[in-house]
Amino acid sequence: MTRTRTAMLAALTLVAGASGTALAAHSASAGAAAAACTVDYQVQNDWGSGFTAAVTVTNNGAATSNWSLGWTYAGSQKVTNSWNAKVTQSGAAVTAANESYNGTLSTGGSASFGFQGTYSGSNAIPATFTLNGVTCNVDGGTDPTDPPTDPTDPPTDPTGPGDRVDNPYDGAQVYVNPEWSANAAAEPGGDRIADEPTGVWLDRIAAIEGANGGMGLRDHLDAALEQKGSGEMVVQLVIYNLPGRDCAALASNGELGPTEIDRYKTEYIDPIAEILGDSKYADLRIVTTVEIDSLPNLITNVSGRPTVTENCDVMKANGNYQKGVGYALNKLGDIGNVYNYVDAGHHGWLGWDSNFGPSADMFKTAATTEGATLDDVHGFIVNTANYSALKEENFKITDSVNGTSVRQSDWVDWNQYTDELSYAQAMRDKLVSIGFDTNLGMLIDTSRNGWGGAARPAGPGATTDVNTYVNGGRYDRRIHLGNWCNQSGAGLGERPQASPAAGIDAYVWMKPPGESDGSSKLIDNPDGKGFDRMCDPTYTGNERNGNSMSGALPDAPISGAWFSAQFQELMKNAYPPLS
Repeated sequence: MTRTRTAMLAALTLVAGASGTALAAHSASAGAAAAACTVDYQVQNDWGSGFTAAVTVTNNGAATSNWSLGWTYAGSQKVTNSWNAKVTQSGAAVTAANESYNGTLSTGGSASFGFQGTYSGSNAIPATFTLNGVTCNVDGGTDPTDPPTDPTDPPTDPTGPGDRVDNPYDGAQVYVNPEWSANAAAEPGGDRIADEPTGVWLDRIAAIEGANGGMGLRDHLDAALEQKGSGEMVVQLVIYNLPGRDCAALASNGELGPTEIDRYKTEYIDPIAEILGDSKYADLRIVTTVEIDSLPNLITNVSGRPTVTENCDVMKANGNYQKGVGYALNKLGDIGNVYNYVDAGHHGWLGWDSNFGPSADMFKTAATTEGATLDDVHGFIVNTANYSALKEENFKITDSVNGTSVRQSDWVDWNQYTDELSYAQAMRDKLVSIGFDTNLGMLIDTSRNGWGGAARPAGPGATTDVNTYVNGGRYDRRIHLGNWCNQSGAGLGERPQASPAAGIDAYVWMKPPGESDGSSKLIDNPDGKGFDRMCDPTYTGNERNGNSMSGALPDAPISGAWFSAQFQELMKNAYPPLS
């Protein structure tokens, strides 16, 4: 049965002394004076690790056009989202301030709001409340009219929004973005995949409300509720707008400068958190991919490395990547139905010993910055918007040819991994070993790593030498593992699916197939999208791709824009093939 715990808070009487100072009367004889305020705080649902509460404050003093109710928790309670008030928390201290539409509080008038919170241990009702700084002098006890709690009763709402499941994808539909679906369906043959779920990219502040006339975040969440029906529904969001974003590239540089961490917090993360915390969306499972192409840059593209860029040195020095990721994890992790997955690069970036361990340590640093904890991380995602093959089945990292290890081949180049599945599973083990949750889940973006079509090898390469062996058998047909922009010959990979392998929560299409990585040439645009020579098919490369040709498709539009030629190539080279 459902039980509520209620505190009907006693009124505090204020009298004016001769000096004009308001004095608190503590005796019953003061009851004839006007009471300052009365607060009714009710725990409506409590499921052992979280709760929802309803609060009504009645003002018996002078009328006010703005109100602020404050209290302090004695335990570990943490407010995660609210409605009909702006609720903030600093340590144990909580402040609930009026919304624009309910600020007027007349004498004898009341205002009501609600919130959701988490806790461990006890969930005691606050002992004291203040209204606009005036103490309401409450006792914090339970309402004597409440029936006693039966210790054998099951927790209220054991599947409430504060209780995350181990794998959000299990048993759930995944949201199909109507905008991407329409683009896909409009392509010849595109109806074969137009119903596949893809990520929604929040890659600038304007995307929250809807950039260039497109759907905003609430539009997508409302559409997800319509698709949901009576079952479970996952919505996939890409959180991607750090200050000084993508310091080693140009095509995906963001709108915020390297020092604009405060704008990132207040204009980007806070509005997203406010929307996701709306109780209207509490029954959705919201998966976030947190800031791709960020933290590993602080390991691989800084001073001391041949791939150094000045921009990455700046971001390492100011710490705003770690601060931004930590802030996002903290704010979004407070929402009970949000599942944070942090970007962990891909094997062609972090698979070397010199990158692998230090990157894992960097992920931990960010996940314990700006109030975030390791519990705010549900998992990690690899290969986001990249092309690394899921499995290389024609050679193994332990193979050798004529006494020469596969690791010594030009393609593998001493990497410890040959594909994304082995890398994801190894990175998961490493992260668990340094303190992340033992139930940590991994996602692999398979949107463009199928590498099928006529060029897909049917078996191992010849054993003439190690390079012939590897190059003849590898599925990934890129010129170099460092190539990342609109790759020629790529195909759709495994279709999105839950629990496909040990330690893997899902294969996902986080990057919507057919959306460009960047323009082949400089294109003026109002969105601040830059030009990166790695998207130019005539570019002969740099240190990050072994001074190789870029392998990019020609005539590409700016990043995020629809690229029909790429979409057609992805379908043609899909593996598994499209029927």
